[in-house]
Formats: sequence, C-alpha cells, structure tokens
Amino acid sequence: MTLRHRIAIALVGAVLVSAAITVAGEEAGASRELAALQAVDQAWLQAYNAADAQTLASLYAEDAVLLAPGTPAVHGREAIHAYFASDVAASQKAGVTTHLGDPDGGVSGDMGWCSGTYSVTDKDGHVVDTGKYLSVSRKEGGAWRYVRDTWNSDLPATPAPAEGKN
Repeated sequence: MTLRHRIAIALVGAVLVSAAITVAGEEAGASRELAALQAVDQAWLQAYNAADAQTLASLYAEDAVLLAPGTPAVHGREAIHAYFASDVAASQKAGVTTHLGDPDGGVSGDMGWCSGTYSVTDKDGHVVDTGKYLSVSRKEGGAWRYVRDTWNSDLPATPAPAEGKN
C-alpha cells in the first residue's frame, strides 16, 4: 500500500469519526431538549393540581392556542389564564387530581412536541377519567412554551338532551 493510499484511508476514517461524533452530539442535545420539554409538562401538572392559573399561563407563548375539550379554542396567554383560573378552581372544588402517564416527544430546532396519557382521580383515589394529550412547543428565550395544547377523554361523549324533552 502506498503512502498516498494510507493517507486517503486515514482521511476517510477521520471524516467518518467526525461525522459519528457530530451525530452523537446532536442526539445528546436533542435528548436534553426533550427532557427539558417534558419537564414543562411536569411543571404544568404541578401547577394544575395546585390550582395555580398564573404559573399555568406562564407556560404558554403569548400567541398560544389552547384546544380544551368541550369548549371553543382559547387564544392568547391572557385568555388561557382566564380559562385555567376557572378550570382549576372547579377541579379543586371537585377534589380531583390529574396524573400524567409516560410521555413521548421529539424536538427539531426550536420546535418540539409531547404526547402521552393522563388520568384523573377523585379524593378517594378512584379513577374518574383517562385520556390523552398532545402539545406543540416553541423555544423562546431559552425556555420551552406551549404554542398549541390539547387533550381529550377516552370516555364516550355524553349526548346532550334533545330540546323540548325533560
């Protein structure tokens, strides 16, 4: 093998090692970002169960849209705060607690998503609802903020009573 061949092989090897290091670094960075994104879900959960509408709203971007079940879309952080102020008060009055299951998610640049399952228990620990959620987040100023957030129950919808019938 000539010196030229040895140099070429060494250069190809160096390029492959460099590419592997780059990919490993990107995967580690994405893993850290996904963990940070999932930590926002945990902060949401703690704030929700503590009936802390202010903290909940702070987790949303100014232009976020909340797509809660049984209600029209809620646009903007201020309106999201008002929604949660009412919602968490009702949950606290009912004595229910929300729990999150194992989340999944992904990150691409300054956008990320999380999805998973939730359950709601009453004060005796009985499960009264289960469902799933999906959130899309954007990284702003080093912090992940929800830009779209939605969830829905696994329970069948209760049909509304027909008009004029009692």
